[in-house]
Amino acid sequence: MWERYVAIGDSTTEGLDDPDSAGGYRGWADRFALAVARAQGGLEYANLAIRGRTTARIRAEQLQPALDLAPDLATVVAGMNDVLRPSFDAGQVAEDVAAMQRALVGQGATVLTFTMPDPAPVMPLARPLRGRMLALNEALRAVTAQTGATLLDLGAHRVSSDPRLWSDDRLHANSAGHERIAAALAYTAGLPGFDDSWTRPLPPAPRRRRGEVLGAELAWTRRHLLPWLARHLRGRSSGDDRVAKRPVPLPVPLD
Repeated sequence: MWERYVAIGDSTTEGLDDPDSAGGYRGWADRFALAVARAQGGLEYANLAIRGRTTARIRAEQLQPALDLAPDLATVVAGMNDVLRPSFDAGQVAEDVAAMQRALVGQGATVLTFTMPDPAPVMPLARPLRGRMLALNEALRAVTAQTGATLLDLGAHRVSSDPRLWSDDRLHANSAGHERIAAALAYTAGLPGFDDSWTRPLPPAPRRRRGEVLGAELAWTRRHLLPWLARHLRGRSSGDDRVAKRPVPLPVPLD
């Protein structure tokens, strides 16, 4: 039985784009915390993740506060923001993840992490980044096998890259995607009532006409890609001046 769960990471752990009913975001970490709480009758939960953070910054800014909270359950998920940067070193990113895993495992926590989905089916313009993601996933598999953490190999399952599980910005899971990730983590953690159904593909999607595809690409470029590029050219991040949404461990409501 776990008493305290602490999640560290970037926007996917923070919960984008899974809206809650209060103007914020829920996300797989919140959903996983609820599954754990329901399975054992209670749980304290803190979420230190902040959108836009690279793995090095997560290690520098979130690891020690997480250790100070003395969790016996933790998730460490990072790497997507590194993949999007001009320079990228899969080995260094994986070593930063491994260092966080080792520190938390060494303090007695059960630590879970997961590999990243292939971005190409979700975001065709991201095909040049596919090699980076594959390299990162291989590095994450290698280091996690050595740290005592538990790996959910999300990236090994094609359904994780189904565009219907991703939000309009193509960088974050939608509510259905976050729900599936939480179910995968719950199954990986051995919670009762969860099985491998999260790996099952969605029903075949209807074919879209070429004009529909082109229109969607142009809309995505205008609405998401260009603002993202402009922000990063100015040296800005979506996480600037933001704080963690749940910095203090609080009981998970069971209703």
